[in-house]
Amino acid sequence: MTPSQSHAPYPRRTSVKKGLVIVHTGQGKGKTTAALGVLFRAWGRGMRVGVIQFLKNQHARYGEIKAARKLGIDWVVTGDGWTWRSRDLEESAALARHGWALAQERIMHGDYDILILDEFTYPLHFGWLDVEEVIDWLRVHKPPMLHVIITGRYAPQALIDFADLVTEMREIKHPYQEQGITAQPGIEF
Repeated sequence: MTPSQSHAPYPRRTSVKKGLVIVHTGQGKGKTTAALGVLFRAWGRGMRVGVIQFLKNQHARYGEIKAARKLGIDWVVTGDGWTWRSRDLEESAALARHGWALAQERIMHGDYDILILDEFTYPLHFGWLDVEEVIDWLRVHKPPMLHVIITGRYAPQALIDFADLVTEMREIKHPYQEQGITAQPGIEF
């Protein structure tokens, strides 16, 4: 075995195509942004794309939502805002379960090539949805070529084990923490 063969980063395999389950998790920024990069790349290639956001307020009008609507991208917001601001966590949980029901409908209809479940790790982490039930449902019902991208902190280990690709975002430096710089349009929202 030559030195270059022993350090090959990936083993050679036959060329297989399948819809991936992708997870972007971790404490750092960029999870949704990375997912949206894939979404816009796919949209540019004529693929059918959609987003369901699980925690952001249903009335939010962040820049990515405005852009997606201008482009005709299916984008649904099902939350009532961040959980630490919620006045009624039972309502937040009910909205998350409703979002999952919408996701199940969209997945089963087969109308997408890529579907982002943004902030979906939170309902799993908080126990609003059972992780094993979600994974079992995806195993049975996700169309073979559909890519599902799941974002959010605290991805459960079972989801990480199930996913085909997992990326952990790690914060190294943050302008708010380090310099007191607040969130800015076009950067954070």
